[in-house]
Amino acid sequence: MSGGDGTRRCVEQVMGMPISLALRGRHAADDAGLRAWHEVLESLREADRLFSSFRADSFVSRLIRGEEGTDRLPPAVAEVFALGDRAERESGGAFAIRRPGPAGGTVLDPCGVVKGWAVERAAEFLRALDETDFCLSAGGDMTCRTHDPAAAPWRIGIENPLDTSRLVAVVPIHTGAVATSGTAHRGSHLVDARTGRPPTGVASVTVIGESLTWADIDATAAYARGADAARWLSSRPDPNFLVVWADGSTATPGCVGASVVGEE
Repeated sequence: MSGGDGTRRCVEQVMGMPISLALRGRHAADDAGLRAWHEVLESLREADRLFSSFRADSFVSRLIRGEEGTDRLPPAVAEVFALGDRAERESGGAFAIRRPGPAGGTVLDPCGVVKGWAVERAAEFLRALDETDFCLSAGGDMTCRTHDPAAAPWRIGIENPLDTSRLVAVVPIHTGAVATSGTAHRGSHLVDARTGRPPTGVASVTVIGESLTWADIDATAAYARGADAARWLSSRPDPNFLVVWADGSTATPGCVGASVVGEE
């Protein structure tokens, strides 16, 4: 549907989460914009068919059961696994798609890579729309584009993980990505792969970057590092981030561009 400001807004449930799109500009209200949205959804459904651990027929589920081998991985799966291996090296082992299981053996869980990677890949259909801005969100993580740098940016609200009815910050984004990792909505599902235990001292980590693939990976890796989150993120090539500690205080470098609520 289109809003009164000329922005088309669409929402669909894919990969077990809400996928939403805001389009503005030349193709916001025409068939080209609608086709791009449908292509985005099909790309995400393809990723779900490959990677979902909740689908018995997904490639990863079959791989875990030993019905598929690692010698002939589909190209997309090989790409995600390579990203996971690189992230494990760069995070010092805190982030890993393969980790020791509670009953022995190895648990394969690429979900820490898949969401950001899948949405970044799907957004290529939107980038092909000329003179059209977009903000594509998946479960609160998003990738955005604005053609005119003088135009109003997309304003991305960051939830307070200690009270999700409130915002802790607002981030203006022209072109780039925002990803947040934490346990406010899904409970303690994130662990430090080095220990197998949930990290302590940190409530959420938000990373702002050029690519949602790496913003999502870095946010998850930093969260897994717990009290070391801000120090590790400061060592990354483009350290734009907001860490909310368990006591409600925040850590953010000056270049993040965020308006921290209560500190304006």
